[in-house]
Amino acid sequence: MGMQAGTGGGDSGGRRRRRRRRQPISEINVTPFVDVMLVLLIIFMVAAPLLTVGVPIDLPETRAKALEGDTEPITISVTADGLIFIQDTEIQIDEVVSKLEAIAQNGYDERIYVRGDQESDYGTMMRLMGRINAAGFKRLGLVTLEERDS
Repeated sequence: MGMQAGTGGGDSGGRRRRRRRRQPISEINVTPFVDVMLVLLIIFMVAAPLLTVGVPIDLPETRAKALEGDTEPITISVTADGLIFIQDTEIQIDEVVSKLEAIAQNGYDERIYVRGDQESDYGTMMRLMGRINAAGFKRLGLVTLEERDS
């Protein structure tokens, strides 16, 4: 009798399990989604610094607020020894305006950021900015670092 009761109890337990399996699962398992999101977050955190302009310069510091915009600006860099780069390409100062006109998608409304090393020649920076402004580009900005209180 004990055997039959145990077997009968096992059958009813099995039947209950079968009934549960036939019901639709109402909970969504979000663990794989969270895992994928965390992996993507780590990948973007590692890749983001690599996507910046690759010309190494030492930017000056200022207390001015950052400019806000919706499109990626064209970046012109001036190194400490006076070399001029548009994005990562080295150019001569006479070619700056023609290159800007060729790559500016928004025409003369294109945002242009000038990154000048704090050790670069002031005259070179002013000649560069004067040529860009005289060509008709009005949305011109200087890139600096936020000033730290010492």
